[in-house]
Amino acid sequence: MERTVHVALGERAYDVVIGPDLVGQAGARIAPLLRRRKVAVLTDETVAGLHLEHLRAGLAKDGIELDALVLPPGESTKGWPQFTRAVEWLLETKVERGDIVIALGGGVIGDLAGFAAAVLRRGVRFVQIPTSLLSQVDSSVGGKTGINAPQGKNLIGAFHQPSLVLADTAILATLAPRDFLAGYGEVVKYGLLGDADFFAWLETHAAAMAGGDLALRTEAVARSVQMKADIVVRDETEQGDRALLNLGHTFCHALEAATGYGDRLLHGEGVAIGCALAFELSARLGLCSQEDPSRVRAHLKAMGMKTDLSDIPGDLPPAADLVALMGQDKKVMDGQLNFILARGIGSAFVTADVPGDAVLAVLQDALDQRAG
Repeated sequence: MERTVHVALGERAYDVVIGPDLVGQAGARIAPLLRRRKVAVLTDETVAGLHLEHLRAGLAKDGIELDALVLPPGESTKGWPQFTRAVEWLLETKVERGDIVIALGGGVIGDLAGFAAAVLRRGVRFVQIPTSLLSQVDSSVGGKTGINAPQGKNLIGAFHQPSLVLADTAILATLAPRDFLAGYGEVVKYGLLGDADFFAWLETHAAAMAGGDLALRTEAVARSVQMKADIVVRDETEQGDRALLNLGHTFCHALEAATGYGDRLLHGEGVAIGCALAFELSARLGLCSQEDPSRVRAHLKAMGMKTDLSDIPGDLPPAADLVALMGQDKKVMDGQLNFILARGIGSAFVTADVPGDAVLAVLQDALDQRAG
């Protein structure tokens, strides 16, 4: 059942191994990378309670010791205070340039640990052991690392590729249903942006996958990672094609900012709503048929996911304020907002040629539907 996706980036190339029980085999997988039998692990309280001792045992089988720093869970960890704490702890632990830092956790820990590794002694190697569906299919692959600023998400960071990614699909059984479905927002994005056959596969198999089928989970993660790897190899530092991976994210980041980056809206939920809005905008601009956004929303609803602005609890700001929040997005170039739109399912493209009034109208109609 195990699958390996090779990310072919020359001297920065690495493998993403996908399958069950990889944490228990971590020692054998990581040992070839080590100069000394010791690693530093960054994780959070929730993940540590579930998986840290399993990782410790998996490393101990190969005589590898671990030191661990356990950080608070949640998006608020991904900022300067905990980042500073992590870097200073790594220095106190005497992590050397030849050592390995392990990120054991979801996207927050992966991003923070990767950035810490990128700046520590001007760059040490790190291994991603992503524990959420979202981090397995998205944030653990491709080398984007970073933390949030008061001005917006992920505005401080570096490109720093991992040396290995171990995506243990058995771990996904420990996720709450809401967290699994939030991660599924990133899985479905891959079908929508570049692989209509994968989207059709998900329409058939995603319910059973969400229900716990391990073989289907491994297949879905592998296909998602392969598509991301192909795009990253073409465009490592997001000068062109890599921006396609941001389908749904321009809307998503505005909604996350409006809801305070909290539990009201998880990132993957925002991506799902953002994808639905991007397809709605594409249809209104005459780029794709009206059936496409309907099909996207039907699938998201069938999976029990947040699909519309009306699915977000609490108050939302006016449409004009949401558009203003989009202006803080990293994808702004020369003051011009880049959107990822679609000519159909599996056929996304990047454009800056989007009329502002069309964006405003889509959001206003979605807010009106919410109020009605």
